[in-house]
Amino acid sequence: MSSISQTLGIVGEELAGQFLSAQGYKILLKNYECALGEIDLIAKENGCLVFVEVKTRRSLAMGLPAESVTFQKRHQIVKTAEYYVKRYGIKNVPCRFDVVSVLIESGGNPQIEIIKGAFEAEE
Repeated sequence: MSSISQTLGIVGEELAGQFLSAQGYKILLKNYECALGEIDLIAKENGCLVFVEVKTRRSLAMGLPAESVTFQKRHQIVKTAEYYVKRYGIKNVPCRFDVVSVLIESGGNPQIEIIKGAFEAEE
């Protein structure tokens, strides 16, 4: 990943965190990593543990940011989330997978959209 892409991703994750906080989410962790993978944000919303994938783009030339969350990426997020829940002994707490799209076009305000329950663990 190039440093420009990394910088864009960092900015997108920061904007997504601020957006989610304004929507009532409590951000618990940023950039959770384990041997199975990485989850951009882990949050709580209305008693639900939410694993959030953030996708940021500078244009729509390659499609909407959320469209880049592939089956493989969803699978990796689910496995990482399962590890997190087991590792910290979390039981009887509903979990959800959200995707936040951040579009930062030149000269415009960032456009942020959340897709709640974007995918399921059974996929």
